[in-house]
Amino acid sequence: MESGGLKVLKSILTCIISLITLAAQSQVEENKSLFIQDSLKLVSSQFKFTEGPAVDKKGNIFFTDQPNNTIWKYDVEGKLSLFTAKAGRANGLFFDKKGNLIACADEQFELWSFDKNAVATVIYKNPISADLNGPNDLWIDKKGGIYFTDPYYQRDYWIRKAPAIVGEKVYYLPNKITEGSNVMVVEDSLQRPNGIVGSPDGKTLYVTDAKANKTYRYDIKSNGRLTNRKLFVSQGSDGMTLDNQGNLYLTRKGVTIYNSKGEQIGHINVPENHTANLCFGGKNRDILFITASKSVYTIKMKVKGVE
Repeated sequence: MESGGLKVLKSILTCIISLITLAAQSQVEENKSLFIQDSLKLVSSQFKFTEGPAVDKKGNIFFTDQPNNTIWKYDVEGKLSLFTAKAGRANGLFFDKKGNLIACADEQFELWSFDKNAVATVIYKNPISADLNGPNDLWIDKKGGIYFTDPYYQRDYWIRKAPAIVGEKVYYLPNKITEGSNVMVVEDSLQRPNGIVGSPDGKTLYVTDAKANKTYRYDIKSNGRLTNRKLFVSQGSDGMTLDNQGNLYLTRKGVTIYNSKGEQIGHINVPENHTANLCFGGKNRDILFITASKSVYTIKMKVKGVE
């Protein structure tokens, strides 16, 4: 015969198991409105560390393999091809309205622009005595202005061993400026700004503080400056993206999806140690492309991207 204490312990364990099961079932049902977890597809694991996916007008996706100094193309037919093997150690990428691929090229602490033939042009570099930390991620607004984050992550291919400037900041580079002038610091209070993305109407900017493990939302003023900072969610991220319902997708351990109120509404499990970045692509912008450690994945979504 079981003792009273043992019966109570079994009852407690049964309740815990039931709660865990219900939570798991709830997550599955929650995810079904956005995606089916089993549809996650491994594209390739031939890389060293994938990052910075960006989509062009046709739905093709370009992404970086920073340690190997390459940028790759994943086309709408599912074919992989090398875009360039001279990427300037590019990290984050984003296409401008002219179809140029803008890159955070942190080998020499610059922003680059690649044309359709992969010919690169430097579009921004700080004065040599005050080199940037290492441009990491970017978003381009409707006017062609570039917001970019500049955290300090020591790279093994750098000669320097310390920052040349004070602070890790978010910058805004207005469209059509002369090289090295008029860049604006729009946020200097974050510990380590990393992922960045803006709403399609150009009114809202999201920036993650990777070190503080928080993501913030800002209002964008007409001159490009930021105001009305609010904590969006107490979760940091590497890269991030938005869908056409205003949901924000954060990375690191898989992909966590939040609605516009900051409520978690889904999670995509990705079988890698680190999920770095993501964007929507494909002909209908309903394929979520995920860079994660040495691999890249896709998953069909029931929502669409806005880039």
